[in-house]
Amino acid sequence: MRRIGLLLVTAATLTACSEPSAGQIPAPPNSPGPASSAAKAIAPGLKIETVAGGLEHGWDMGFLPDGKVLVTQRPGKLALISSTKPGAQVTQVQADFSDVLVAGEGGLMGMVLEPDFAQTRQFITCQTYKENGAAKDIRLIRWRLSPDGRSAERVGVLLSGLPVARGGRHSGCRPTVAPDGSLLVGTGDTANPKPSQDRTNLGGKVLKLDIKTGGPAPGNPFINAQNANEKRVYTYGHRNVQGVAVRPGSAQIITAEHGPDKNDEINIEISGKNYGWDPSKGGTENSYDESVPMTDLKRFPDAVPALWESGETTEAVCAAAFLSGTQWGDLDGSLVVTALKGAKAMLFKLDDAGKVQSVSIPPEFNDAFGRLRAARTGPDGALYITTSNGTDDKLLRVTRG
Repeated sequence: MRRIGLLLVTAATLTACSEPSAGQIPAPPNSPGPASSAAKAIAPGLKIETVAGGLEHGWDMGFLPDGKVLVTQRPGKLALISSTKPGAQVTQVQADFSDVLVAGEGGLMGMVLEPDFAQTRQFITCQTYKENGAAKDIRLIRWRLSPDGRSAERVGVLLSGLPVARGGRHSGCRPTVAPDGSLLVGTGDTANPKPSQDRTNLGGKVLKLDIKTGGPAPGNPFINAQNANEKRVYTYGHRNVQGVAVRPGSAQIITAEHGPDKNDEINIEISGKNYGWDPSKGGTENSYDESVPMTDLKRFPDAVPALWESGETTEAVCAAAFLSGTQWGDLDGSLVVTALKGAKAMLFKLDDAGKVQSVSIPPEFNDAFGRLRAARTGPDGALYITTSNGTDDKLLRVTRG
């Protein structure tokens, strides 16, 4: 637990391709060049408490009505944490995860409680799936948690057929409930050159699904397409979307997406739009050519530019969540994005249109917790983050200091 001032760096003072230094990250694209001096402001710091340890690559979380927390773990385990207070107890939930393909970036990944969980006790997970020991696909699975929380039974498959890489690379897979009750799912391109621009393939997309059936959500942009997969597509042309957040009080969908060796992206998702990732180079390249731009505006002039890029480096951005409530003071409404490689949290101030106004890095996370994975806002308004170091990973509670 540390109480340190939060250094704010106005994005307009940084260029999009500058190399980050301590306490700084690049500005959004198309921002002005460097000013003569960086505008800075000091705000009260953050308070970080360890709720529980003993996890292994905690990937996502869901908050139960009784105050407990479910946490998926990538090696195919599900933990029940007794509360959101420091010193909470961790119990491994008994469930059949024998068909989880645990390889590389794949395994048991995102999860979300169904909106009617209090009545049904149902939740949804996303996993890489194996059949007869071999990689088969990525699928969304519905579960029912027992009344005592000690076990979960599989109800059925919500959606199968998302592409998978044998080694688990670029698996996505973050589900989030939209304001209209549909299910948003960020997916990865599985390090394959063709899925992102192929609207009949579920990889490299943001999907919008009926949360009960797994079919397309009403009003989807390609709802009249002949192909069933295309009907489910909300946006396409993505590389590996691991963060999906809905801005409170609006319908804005913000995503965090992994770049190759540079240009991680924060995007605002616009129905039916292309986000410009195409390692197939218009179908002419069969290898996974990662030298192409994250948003190829020459090949796709109508592609949506990123709200923010990491420039000539990569942070391996992961989850995204919004801070909400007066307890956050001037951080109220900020977007939080976790970083794996960068081992930090980043705070983005957005204007009403969603454009990035400034970016800051809370120094409380600097080299203290390692790789940061999940981020969700809890019912109490606090921010909860998991570490993803592989040994004694933790669930952290973050509030204003």
